[in-house]
Amino acid sequence: MSSPQSQMPQAAPAWQAAPGSAPHAGGPGYTSPIPVVRTHLGNAIASEWTKIRSVRSTLWTLGVFVLLVIGIGTLTGVVVANSDPALDGESPLGLGFFGLLLGSMCIITLGVLTTASEYGTGMIRTTMVACPSRGRVLAAKAVVFFLTAFVVTLVSASLVAFLHVAMLEGDGAKSPSGGEWLKGTVGISLYVALLGLLSLLVGSMIRHSAGAITIMIGAVLAPLVIALFMFSESLQGVRDALFEYSIPNQLSVFYANSLSQSGPSGWDPLWIILGATAVAFAGAFALLEKRDV
Repeated sequence: MSSPQSQMPQAAPAWQAAPGSAPHAGGPGYTSPIPVVRTHLGNAIASEWTKIRSVRSTLWTLGVFVLLVIGIGTLTGVVVANSDPALDGESPLGLGFFGLLLGSMCIITLGVLTTASEYGTGMIRTTMVACPSRGRVLAAKAVVFFLTAFVVTLVSASLVAFLHVAMLEGDGAKSPSGGEWLKGTVGISLYVALLGLLSLLVGSMIRHSAGAITIMIGAVLAPLVIALFMFSESLQGVRDALFEYSIPNQLSVFYANSLSQSGPSGWDPLWIILGATAVAFAGAFALLEKRDV
């Protein structure tokens, strides 16, 4: 004989609840207790900033960069200050060229690793799952890396510039003008940051860290090395063009001590690297949309 309690109607389970009550997760009319917000570029930038500051390669490459720029810059200033005459009416800002030329290799390396290393580890799949918009991912990486490289380069280049002026201004060197200060600090920092951004985009297209780094170092050094072996008079035009548009010569233009008598001048190197970076960005975006991760 059944008890009265067993004959009483039982409450319907949650997945059979009537509309308006608390339905089962995933059923019609379900409202998630977790707020759902539309993601945007700012979220991707925050994610990329977390990644770039949490990996050890960033600390090592930027640390070596600062060490090269400040260390070589200080050493160059000491050597020139002890020479006779130290600087014959020239701006002391040009002495920062040597440290930045070597330090740019670190920025190139970090730029490549920012994208290519994710393909090597497979982390790019997680990134694309979290943010399916591939163009947004590439833009976020570009923004975070460019700002990081620019700020670190600006601080290092400015510190070396002030150090050289303090050491050599009263020793035959002329006082830099406002335009020379702008080009020797902000201008050179923009160029180096864009060079690193170009490396990032090459890394995105090549998807191989060692290969992309080799390509970028070759782009920096190969034109000068090739030009040194062009002895024929018939190749003089090609030799001059390689010298004038090589990256080391374009870096020297910002210090008004170009390695060649013609070629880019003023702010021309900045527009050249900006155009090359824009073309590379378009290529990297097209390949990223077309290829599988």
